[in-house]
Amino acid sequence: MEQTFAALADPTRLGIVMRLAETGEIDATDLARPFAISAPAVSRHLKVLEQAGWVTRRRIGTRRPVRLDPARLDEVQVWTGRLRAALAANYARLDALLDSEKDNP
Repeated sequence: MEQTFAALADPTRLGIVMRLAETGEIDATDLARPFAISAPAVSRHLKVLEQAGWVTRRRIGTRRPVRLDPARLDEVQVWTGRLRAALAANYARLDALLDSEKDNP
């Protein structure tokens, strides 16, 4: 999970992921347009996202389409679900403790 979230810590990479969520598959050149950075910089950001499992790239002739990998989103959802369950259990124990102290002052 560390690499997953570290990849999104950079605002440009997070912006790339958000743009891909809105556009679906898009050529790397078109993906780079709204960002005020060079094409090689976008390529480096895409490489980080690809290594972290956020995006997949393929080559179709001269085109380099990029898209989000839904498997990474599934893994994040599972992880956050476990975190949510652990927090709910902690709050339930705290509620039980507070209720028992209220009943036995």
